Amino acid sequence: MNEINTLTETILKYAFKVHSALGPGLLESSYKECLFYELKKNGIYTEKEKAMPLYCEEIKMDIG
Repeated sequence: MNEINTLTETILKYAFKVHSALGPGLLESSYKECLFYELKKNGIYTEKEKAMPLYCEEIKMDIG
């Protein structure tokens, strides 16, 4: 559990860094791209918005 807490603390550190640098009021996509860059630059493996299928009853929709 300690490893998860350490990783969470590290991610939050970079999220706060990005938000402090950019300031409030931007679109979410701006923060997302900068945070992705910071994490990757600092050796933290991450992926952006993986596609996930949406199931509605028995129908699979590739929109999620």
